[in-house]
Amino acid sequence: MRTQSTGTLRANRIEREMTEPTKPGAGNQGESERHLEESIASVREALTGLRYGAVQLTVHEGRVVQIDVTEKRRLKPN
Repeated sequence: MRTQSTGTLRANRIEREMTEPTKPGAGNQGESERHLEESIASVREALTGLRYGAVQLTVHEGRVVQIDVTEKRRLKPN
């Protein structure tokens, strides 16, 4: 019986510090919308080209502050 080993060959860490957390109020709605769009674009970028792995978001006070990408590759047995 042949076994296949799975390993994490590369763990890419994309750390993005966004702007300061928004404070409650009507004036920040445009800033919140902009932050949301930037966050979605960053997640889309992290997923581009990823075949197997995981994308983890870190959220503080309702805002994405970090994106971790772990890529896994299957190695051929010798």
